[in-house]
Amino acid sequence: MITGATSGIGAAFASHLIRSTDLLLAGRDAEKLEITRNELIRRGRKVETFAADLTDESAVNELVDRADAFGIDLLINNAGIGQFGRLIDHERDTERDTAMLNVVAVVVLTRGLLPGIIERAGKANERGGVVIVSSTAAFAPVPFFATYAASKAFSLYFTEALAEELRGDPVDILALCPGATKTGFSARAGLDRISVPGAADPGAVAREALDALGNKTVQVTGLLSQATLGPFLVPRRLVTGALAAAVRYFNARQS
Repeated sequence: MITGATSGIGAAFASHLIRSTDLLLAGRDAEKLEITRNELIRRGRKVETFAADLTDESAVNELVDRADAFGIDLLINNAGIGQFGRLIDHERDTERDTAMLNVVAVVVLTRGLLPGIIERAGKANERGGVVIVSSTAAFAPVPFFATYAASKAFSLYFTEALAEELRGDPVDILALCPGATKTGFSARAGLDRISVPGAADPGAVAREALDALGNKTVQVTGLLSQATLGPFLVPRRLVTGALAAAVRYFNARQS
């Protein structure tokens, strides 16, 4: 299942994955979902859609039920929003929706669908997967993008912790941190007049993520490379492992 599947990186994921699997596509725009579905079903796979606003928690819960019934083995939390500018200049609902979609929906979908993903993978003697699309904005506070950057920092830390928790289960967890990418996000965020040189192609970003799934926990794309952010990533991997060991130790002592 892919959220935010009608454009940008989400649509690129769908284009890659339709070659080998059935798809459940989720998005806000029912008309665009149907157009995307019609383009993909020509390749001979089953494609279903779910049109809903995932800033609404009841819609997220409905999607959990639909996706579990679909029997997904890979969840791609791609949908995300953000607004450029000063926090106090934005509508309260705009900032709320950013937190609901980028944080709450990600947690509810992941928690709701992981048990089924793991169970199905175990029975089939295969591996399931979860990709959570974060951002290179996650690596530092970003003034004028405060809520968005903070929400992406949440998704990055959430993914890294989850990967450690599930190390022994048949599921691969990946945080995808794209840099500037040629999508409609910039225009929607109010950055349509700003051109970022070297912006990546969404298809290349999706391909890098799928190749990284099962091989690493964080995949950075675009102008900022994995090597550039190495000093940020390596210590956190060590810290995550150490913290997990400490929590398990104290939990065992309590038990």
